[in-house]
Amino acid sequence: LKPLLMRWQGCVRNVDDSMLVRLKNFLIGNPLETTALQEQRLSKKAALAVFASDSLSSVAYATEAMMLALMGASVVVLSFTVPASIVIVGLLVVLVISYSQSIYAYPTGGGDYTVAKHNLGIIPGLTAGAALLFDYVLTVAVSVTAGIAAITSAVPALHEHRLGLVLLAIFLILLANLRGVRESAQVFAFPVYAFITMAFALVFMGLKSYFTGNLETPPAAPASPELGSLAFFLLLRAFASGCTALTGIEAIANGVKAFRKPISRNASITLFTLAAILGSLFLGITVLIHLAGITPVEGETVLSQLARQVFGTSTFYYIFQITTMGVLILAANTSFSGFPRLASVMAQDRFLPRQLANLGDRLVFSNGVLILALAASLLVILFRAEVHALIPLYMIGVFISFTLCQAGLVRHWMKTDISGRHARMALNTVGASLTGLALLVVAWFKFADGAWVVIVVIPSMVWIFYRIRRHYQLLRGQVSLAAYKKDLPFKHTVIMPVSGINKVVLKALQYAQSISKDVIAVLVNVENLDAEKLASDWNQRAPDVPLVILESPYRSVLSPCLTLVEDIQKFRNDDIVTVLLPEFVSARWWEHLLHNQTGLLIKAALLFKPNIVVTSVPYHIHT
Repeated sequence: LKPLLMRWQGCVRNVDDSMLVRLKNFLIGNPLETTALQEQRLSKKAALAVFASDSLSSVAYATEAMMLALMGASVVVLSFTVPASIVIVGLLVVLVISYSQSIYAYPTGGGDYTVAKHNLGIIPGLTAGAALLFDYVLTVAVSVTAGIAAITSAVPALHEHRLGLVLLAIFLILLANLRGVRESAQVFAFPVYAFITMAFALVFMGLKSYFTGNLETPPAAPASPELGSLAFFLLLRAFASGCTALTGIEAIANGVKAFRKPISRNASITLFTLAAILGSLFLGITVLIHLAGITPVEGETVLSQLARQVFGTSTFYYIFQITTMGVLILAANTSFSGFPRLASVMAQDRFLPRQLANLGDRLVFSNGVLILALAASLLVILFRAEVHALIPLYMIGVFISFTLCQAGLVRHWMKTDISGRHARMALNTVGASLTGLALLVVAWFKFADGAWVVIVVIPSMVWIFYRIRRHYQLLRGQVSLAAYKKDLPFKHTVIMPVSGINKVVLKALQYAQSISKDVIAVLVNVENLDAEKLASDWNQRAPDVPLVILESPYRSVLSPCLTLVEDIQKFRNDDIVTVLLPEFVSARWWEHLLHNQTGLLIKAALLFKPNIVVTSVPYHIHT
């Protein structure tokens, strides 16, 4: 074998050409070599399309969320959306400056989780990680649901099919992301930039129409009632709902390793570009909706109503609705980029299954991508594709991560001796205070709407992270070579369940005798056959191997077999008991369904039993 092994040394060969592999390659593309990893990194233009879609998508529903929060008081108080949006844009500026600092301080990725873990401790880090992972799942559910809502506003006949459309959209985004980061960026760049163009056109044309007197405005509003201290309460309520516009701003810091070199500089420029676009559009659309006197109605979003006033029912209106639907659906792409990367970092720290740290065929963390799509789909089904029922859940998580990241950066600058650290510390202190206050406000006003779910889910996730880490630590201790001593030769017994005497059994029996001198055959008599004849037939073919016949009046194969294996293990006191299963393999996959799967049941039952090895001897059936 030495020449053959030398020829294979260092070689990579893919010889699997099955139907499933061909189908997978057709859907997501052929596997990429590890050396192509650098080629998959993103330019600033491509990264903006990938990471900005989540933040930009909130432009479509953040203003409406504020208005719905105020509708319970009075239509007159809807004017509070404008000052609330100004406060939110101010908080956006603080967050962007702070996250640009974290990009340079922690260019290895992980974002809020990494900053909090390194500076505040494991529990704050895991809390930030849990909040972000949960937020990413909610972002997919909210954004895709909102995108389908945008198109059903233009085509009401599709409204009753929205759940199926949402699930289909998640599946298509899943396929695009499994093809690779660069490929998904190429697919999604046009819809994102088309929305940015149409949104700015809406703002500019709307403001122009207002100042030229062509924008339809409502009649003079009645005098506002004397609100007193209630005014501040309403402003906070609008602020709590409008903070959804800030979700996703952390995505660039979390996925900084996706950028081309120089990583930190390109990520920071992209972050500031995103903030400028987001702040301008959010404030501009909120002001326009207020000037036009638009209020939420059933079956049509306020953004759709504004577009109808500005563009009319022209082609531009439908183009705008299509691009809005596109960016809302593609906002999920930010999560499909951020969730797998964060999960991979946490998996490397052994707080998540280490399979999440593995790169797939297309150099993406495909396991994380699949888990995200499945979790978001289940959430959409649970909430029946209602966007306003989902929004209150995910603002809590993102503000938890905001606050922990800011507080972590304060500790980071305290430990770092660089010029200007006091100014940076002061900025992050202000940021932590503002986001912490925003977290309390959002939690207070959204608790009864479903935010309490987050308060239950995040601690549960942190507990699960600890349990996973504990398992890996226990495993590492038990497999360590530190206390390893070579044991004496194994005492070894082979137990072979059989259903009768045939060629498959005899071939397996030959193998069993080659690995042990102690071989015992076991036959469970479920068909109530003549035991003496069974023993006679066996002795003619295999006289040197004892056959144990177990009667089973209740027709169970598994239970008598397992009981015998345990009894033999205790009686013989062997180091290892091997349960050897003779199995035949059909030529076609569907033919497996025509036979009993007793072997699988035995394997599953014995998997967690110590000192028992289960192995199969396959016999291939040819066509």
